[in-house]
Amino acid sequence: MKQVHPHSNSQGAVSSDGGAAMGEHAVLEVREKPVLPKPGTTVHTGTPVGTTSRMIDCITAPLYAAIDLGSSNCRLLVARPCNDGFKVIDAFSRVVRLGEGVREKGYLCEAAMDRAIDALRVCAKKLRKHPGASLRAVATEACRSANNRDDFIQRVRDETGISLDIINPDEESRLALQACSALLDERPYAVVFDIGGGSTEICWIKVDNTGKTQCIETLSMPCGVLCLTERYASVEERRQRFEAMRTEIRERLEEFARRNCCSDMLDDDKVQMVGTSGTVTTFCGIALGLERYERHKVDGSDLRFDDAERVTELLLRMESDKRKGHPCIGNQRAELMDAGAAIFAAIRDIWPLATLKVADRGLREGILVDLMRADGHAIDPCDARRHTVSHIKATS
Repeated sequence: MKQVHPHSNSQGAVSSDGGAAMGEHAVLEVREKPVLPKPGTTVHTGTPVGTTSRMIDCITAPLYAAIDLGSSNCRLLVARPCNDGFKVIDAFSRVVRLGEGVREKGYLCEAAMDRAIDALRVCAKKLRKHPGASLRAVATEACRSANNRDDFIQRVRDETGISLDIINPDEESRLALQACSALLDERPYAVVFDIGGGSTEICWIKVDNTGKTQCIETLSMPCGVLCLTERYASVEERRQRFEAMRTEIRERLEEFARRNCCSDMLDDDKVQMVGTSGTVTTFCGIALGLERYERHKVDGSDLRFDDAERVTELLLRMESDKRKGHPCIGNQRAELMDAGAAIFAAIRDIWPLATLKVADRGLREGILVDLMRADGHAIDPCDARRHTVSHIKATS
């Protein structure tokens, strides 16, 4: 697998026609409401053709835990294997903005480290409720780029007991792909992307006729929602700032797309796309007009590109207080949405498909699959309860 590192610091109420209104900002609707699992029930992942499912006692099976400390968020997931899937036991997520100022200053600032450690203390407290859980805790771009990363890792270990592993972009991409691969269909190529706080990872994937994936090339850009927001803060006019960010990302992607002959594959309808990030899931939540964010309605959804464009326009017209008050955005994510929208728009510019699959899953799920497989459990990436969405005409 090839990889490109452009940065040097990386280490190792709209309603359907004749339908009911779905809320003030809805641009999509669910045609058929899926049967949704109650909290705490098992996530079944399906058994590969030609294999036999091994029944696992979901009550006494061992526990596994994953922590993902990114540039923007700190996330924890605790689960145990159950038949051909796993059952989520506990979870936690908090915006910490660990990467705040790292691109400009080159180090993690005290306030950001304090926020991250406070969140990790919560993770440690939760883990004490699940003794014996096998844990892997990873850190990504903010720590990769910071010259005081070793001091921070030691401080985390001293103050929380958690040992963080700073992973390189290759490993980050592999874990994200492992979590999302069940969302891929039979088309032979795929673009899988993850818009983070400090970086954006793009994977160009080959999918064989059995569903197995091979990552042909990954691109790790030092352009996440947090660092882009900081970098373009001096551009006062909002639309101009958005277009400048979009142009930068598009230019960074053009050579990658040319090198992999992506346009040739597009012409033959051989390419699919999966997006895993807070930006994409927020777009989907807004598009669905959710009164509050609901993961089971977002994960596995199909988001049309034209609806994504209308959500972009909606966001660019929203004042700050409306973004903060939106149930799928919230106060902590509001000021980062323009940068996320610009990155997402540039990706759609380079790969002008009709739809993408939305994945509310990522490193944590990929880590859990790794840990469970290492202990001999026949775990496949979680298969979403899928539902489709349809285009709804905008009302005037």
